[in-house]
Amino acid sequence: MASSNSDKELEQQLLEAGTKLLNPPSSLDDLLPLLDQVENCLSKVEQSPLKSMQNALSPSQNALVTDQLFRHSNIDVKVAVASCISEITRITAPDAPYDDDQMKEVFQLIVSSFENLDDKSSRSYVKRASILETVAKVRSCVVMLDLECDCTDN
Repeated sequence: MASSNSDKELEQQLLEAGTKLLNPPSSLDDLLPLLDQVENCLSKVEQSPLKSMQNALSPSQNALVTDQLFRHSNIDVKVAVASCISEITRITAPDAPYDDDQMKEVFQLIVSSFENLDDKSSRSYVKRASILETVAKVRSCVVMLDLECDCTDN
């Protein structure tokens, strides 16, 4: 396989960035670029990856649903987290990356990230549009219906 070196490199980058996320920096100036780095790595991962890539994904997958990130007060962090998680749902589709209760919360976060989608000057505009595209591509709405998500309950 010609791309195995780049796959190994991507696994290493993902593992390192995900491990940093497990103990995220408190400064927004450090946290947002780290989330961007994780998202960038995740966007390069194919669906149904090899076991070694799944292992490299694990720290990010776990870190993103910790209260420290998932319930962050900054809207740009929330959108960045939602964007990373939507990439993880794309990678793991058709299987859900989290249990049903967590997936309901994930979908609420993803749907809430669409607020202010019309604000094209926002730092998070491109991420919001990307999340919307990913949700449509992997047909996350079908999973939402399976989970009987009513993401209007806040």
